[in-house]
Amino acid sequence: MSDDTQRRRIGRNDAPVEEELERSFEAVVTEGAERLHRTTRAVIITGLFGGIEVSVGIMAMLAVLHETGNHLLAGVAFSIGLIAIYLAHSELFTEDFLMPIAAVVARDGKLRHLAKLWVGTLAANLVGGAIMMWIVTRAFPEWSSTLAESAEHFVNAPLNLQSICLAVLGGSTMTLLTRMQQGTDSPVARIIACVGAAFLLAGLQLFHSVLDSLLIFGGIFSGADVSYADWLGFFWYAVLFNIVGGVVIVTSLRLLRTKELVEEERKEGSNYSDG
Repeated sequence: MSDDTQRRRIGRNDAPVEEELERSFEAVVTEGAERLHRTTRAVIITGLFGGIEVSVGIMAMLAVLHETGNHLLAGVAFSIGLIAIYLAHSELFTEDFLMPIAAVVARDGKLRHLAKLWVGTLAANLVGGAIMMWIVTRAFPEWSSTLAESAEHFVNAPLNLQSICLAVLGGSTMTLLTRMQQGTDSPVARIIACVGAAFLLAGLQLFHSVLDSLLIFGGIFSGADVSYADWLGFFWYAVLFNIVGGVVIVTSLRLLRTKELVEEERKEGSNYSDG
């Protein structure tokens, strides 16, 4: 059998590669459109649950950090929060980058829908998480020094290239988690992805607008020398560069690459059939 004949046969038998890419993109768009067209009430409720559930992960993280002082182990413990969000079908702000933007690009939604989703989810994450952090600080007052140290780590970080890169990585890590979970139907694989993302996000102390805000709120509630003005000084650029990391680095490049792969597969399939 000649190499050309073999390539043609592989091209015919490998046609599902193109179909798989298209199905994957369609699944992302479908999920994104569903999120974009939620009512304001649904967006807020889902966001509130997301803030509450990620706080459960923060509680686990603080417990390990208080006992061991090891941020890497604490990052693994934080995975409980991301697993809870996945299993309970709630959302964090940074999970709403890939799929809703894909839906906007596919014209299944408008920018105003995206703005409503982002603002509503972010605000609700913060409110739900703040309520839980107040409860956590009252339940575990012995964690006050750990919370103070964590809060001061973020609010005292200067706005420099390192801080910007940490925020970009925080956004890109969470968006990559969304993409990995969309790339498999296996619940076990999706949970493993949660553990990996949590290890990177919390274990390496990447800057994340929701996670780190809740740690700062916890520090404020427990009496740390941190104010809401200090939080805002950190929060505005964490949000901005989370979006840069999630939208520019992961989402836009992923959408562009998906388009190129589909076009290449179609072109090769056409060449094989012409031959």
